[in-house]
Amino acid sequence: MTQADVQLVNIFSSAYDNFVATARTCYSSKGIIDAETVAGPPESEPSLLEQRRQKKYALAQSLFKAGHHTTLQHAHAQFALDRVSRHFIWSFLHSHPFYNSEQVSQRYVAVKAGNYYIPPALSAAGRDEYLKCVERQMLEYTELAGLLTPVVAEKYYERFRGRYDTKRAAVDIKKRAQEAARYVLPVATFAYLYHTVSVITLFRYYRMCRQYDVPAEQEAVVRAMVEALLGREPEFATILQEPIPLEETPEFAWFQQHGQQEINRAWASQVVSEFDAPLDGAFSILVDSGPNNERVLAQAVREVLGVPTAELNDDAAIELVLNPAKNSNFGQSMNLTSLSKLSRAMYHPHYSFQKVLSHAGDSQDQRHRMTPGSRPILMRHYTGNPDYIVPEPVKVDDNVLARYHDSMEQTWAATEKLLAMGESAETVSYLLPNAVKVRFTESADLLNLHHKMAMRLCYNAQEEIWRASLEEAQAISRVNPRIGKWLLPPCGLRKYAGEKPICPEGDRYCGIPVWRLERDQYQRVI
Repeated sequence: MTQADVQLVNIFSSAYDNFVATARTCYSSKGIIDAETVAGPPESEPSLLEQRRQKKYALAQSLFKAGHHTTLQHAHAQFALDRVSRHFIWSFLHSHPFYNSEQVSQRYVAVKAGNYYIPPALSAAGRDEYLKCVERQMLEYTELAGLLTPVVAEKYYERFRGRYDTKRAAVDIKKRAQEAARYVLPVATFAYLYHTVSVITLFRYYRMCRQYDVPAEQEAVVRAMVEALLGREPEFATILQEPIPLEETPEFAWFQQHGQQEINRAWASQVVSEFDAPLDGAFSILVDSGPNNERVLAQAVREVLGVPTAELNDDAAIELVLNPAKNSNFGQSMNLTSLSKLSRAMYHPHYSFQKVLSHAGDSQDQRHRMTPGSRPILMRHYTGNPDYIVPEPVKVDDNVLARYHDSMEQTWAATEKLLAMGESAETVSYLLPNAVKVRFTESADLLNLHHKMAMRLCYNAQEEIWRASLEEAQAISRVNPRIGKWLLPPCGLRKYAGEKPICPEGDRYCGIPVWRLERDQYQRVI
């Protein structure tokens, strides 16, 4: 029940030799060096082949030690990962920008009983309590999905009156009910995914796999990934570095220096209180932005075009880069802005947000890899008191809300019991629900934030991240109105660009002509 299934399904041909060949090409006067040249002809004498190998290894090790790692970005490896926890995915696999993943969604696929991680370090008594809690959470997920079905159905038929009592409606309503019900599930719940990384990223994984939050699972999965790579390309062992022990990480060193325990409830309570006070119930607030964002953006536009201020004032320059009627890139379904000379002027305005999302909501948010955040060691925010997000559909019905609160109370009682039994913060963290609050700061340049807003202001986006994105767009509009007015969902951008159909979602159309609404009119429950 705890063993991850790791398979290497695709990798560059002759990846190690390609790594060396790309390095040699940098200094070659003969043109491109290919991998076969590096490997040497198979008919060569054994002694000559061995000499070539030793030279190849010496060059590889020299490059690696000197930090010349772009040569390792060419070769990519694609893994199929199964039976890995969502907590591990959130804390490790998706916590950086250099990957691609396609992961099973709890929004659309029902979670089956028994699909959860069991930390191997649990004591026998702790394991019994752990299993008792997880099995209850699984049952409550199914129960809440049933209780939410009539709530979701009512809101659904307000949007889609013509679908009443159809097979399509039944499927959609079921998915939206389980999307809200999943908040009671533990972050221990398994997922499966395709995960693709370059060789240097995999080596970084291996070097850092013993850091917080869940070093045991991280090391087990990453070690299996590395072993799969070496099984195909054993020569990579010549440059592989062993994992840094948890005790040698800067976080652990600070805790040790200050006599810290795994959990400090008093400090956590202060951190949570200080963090939440300025939010005042919001998901996200703007805490910093460039004081001259609009002027800098306008000036960058003029620089790109080679136009003086007298010919293109700030208002016109900002309209030129952000109005889809003038910058046709925003009407495209493919994100082209990073390749557009004009659109790259949007890199210069910057914004920072203080945010609180559920673990489930943040797992969506962090997929926007170019709007990065500094996420916490989760159990360092653990106060011992229930601390969670309530999704909007749950709030509609008092009976559903009461059942939801009861589930959370029982989950936190179980975590406290396990900690009192001496179980570690690492093992107990897996019991925290998808609803647990994650507090962090997130920053972005306008170009990448614009793309994120377009994706997450769509009514098909997960409700919680949609709400946070709406708050962020409104906050930017207050400080930079000439910029903020163009932070719109795809249908709004396509309307101004003159693209048809206005909604690009086809039969996934949300049912509301959002492009006809002002942003302060946006509202939704499902």
